Amino acid sequence: QVQLMESGGGSVQSGGSLRLSCAASGYNPRTHCLAWFRQAPGKEREGVAAIDGHGKTSYAESVKGRFTISGDDFTNTRYLQINNLKPEDTATFYCAARMSNFGTCSSSWQRETEYAYWGQGTQVTVSS
Repeated sequence: QVQLMESGGGSVQSGGSLRLSCAASGYNPRTHCLAWFRQAPGKEREGVAAIDGHGKTSYAESVKGRFTISGDDFTNTRYLQINNLKPEDTATFYCAARMSNFGTCSSSWQRETEYAYWGQGTQVTVSS
């Protein structure tokens, strides 16, 4: 059973940085696609970044250049580095995982329904 736990959220000022962590158990990073989603108040959940079992990364256009997804296979932890935070980044951030036969993420990686496993989320609040 895959279990995911996010951490690293907090309250920061605009322009600051955060590194979110997603600790996984029961999870083989070589055979899963893992993605980060965010959900702002009153808005739908949005896929922002994904990493596959080969280290290939994908990003939403809206976050390219500011968000970086990475992973540590030894600790089974995936990270989301967020730089130059903006008030509109205020959201709950979730990591999600799906098993993939070839360890790849699909072209639909931004769809919530792609993922069977979800963490509880970590809150990011950015003040101006």
